[in-house]
Amino acid sequence: MSDDRGIAIFQVILIIVCSIGVYHFSSQDESNIDENLSIQVIDSNGIQHSFSESPTRVAITNTYAASVMRMLDINSSVVVGVSGDFYDEMLWPEFTETKIIQQSAHSEIDFEALLDSQPQVYIVFATNGMVDTNAIREKLEPVGIKVLALDFYKYDALRDEFSVIADLFGKQNKAAELFQEFDSIELEISSRISSLNETNRPTVVMEHHASLTRDPVVLTGTSQWTDIIEKAGGINVFKDLPGHTTHVDMEAILDTNPDVIMFDGITFDIGFNAFDNDDMCGTHMDFIRDRPGFDNMRAIQDNRMIIMSGEFAGPMMIHGLPTLAKILHPDLFMDLDAESFIDDYFVNHHGLEKQGKFVCNSMGS
Repeated sequence: MSDDRGIAIFQVILIIVCSIGVYHFSSQDESNIDENLSIQVIDSNGIQHSFSESPTRVAITNTYAASVMRMLDINSSVVVGVSGDFYDEMLWPEFTETKIIQQSAHSEIDFEALLDSQPQVYIVFATNGMVDTNAIREKLEPVGIKVLALDFYKYDALRDEFSVIADLFGKQNKAAELFQEFDSIELEISSRISSLNETNRPTVVMEHHASLTRDPVVLTGTSQWTDIIEKAGGINVFKDLPGHTTHVDMEAILDTNPDVIMFDGITFDIGFNAFDNDDMCGTHMDFIRDRPGFDNMRAIQDNRMIIMSGEFAGPMMIHGLPTLAKILHPDLFMDLDAESFIDDYFVNHHGLEKQGKFVCNSMGS
């Protein structure tokens, strides 16, 4: 009986000793991991990523991510895969020979091409409804490719996402400089519109480019445009509707009787190195004017329709803020050269002179 008790005591002691040993080993192991993986970032899907050093091979599929990397002075040689969205050789000459891993930021990935490019990191949209980020992560992370989900098109998240890239590549000082620049531009706008009350702020209906082919699709509460319009001194009349976009009927727009109708210009021939040569803007504005009942709408009667290029909804959005603010409040910004901020964006952050048509305004200015 005493032998059995002795054996039992020995087994308990052995278990305790082994447990201490395992704990000590695992604690050392975790400590080593923390030391080796010195860079920690959290993407816009809330996923934490750890790196021992800044990546040297990155795949990017949207020009917003590439613009942010340029703005942070990150060497473009780290980019080993891009999408067909980088077709403009004037704007993106460094990527003319870079491997194409998908046709656009919203298309299917060519996984063979992606794997051939051997990226350590693949930067993808976080919340774009046309990109299934989780499915991409499930395919790529088992083969050692980290999927970093960042949008760069949401006003309230823009600085945080800049900071993720800055932390990843050791560009925190450059990010701080950029944020000072952002602060200065925002202050220029907010100081002029701070005295406005609700009645002085024009009401805006912001239509999605999908409205070109079907019933109106408006940009709603979580759209970046809601923040941009508000920062510029306007009110998105559909801001309380859930989601990023939603269908509404013509009567809903007529009932709001907006002061201004805006459209995102992603599918129009406007933006950098694009000039609307076929007057797609004018054709679309005529189409809007001809909608039943719209002839009695304030925006139509006052001739206040605006189409803004896709750049205004990306990393350029803060530099583009003065342009929209001046359109919405011409009297408050009469002395401000709004276009100079966009000029500065291209010269200082892309090393290029601005060229192209960025805004279509039914008033012609």
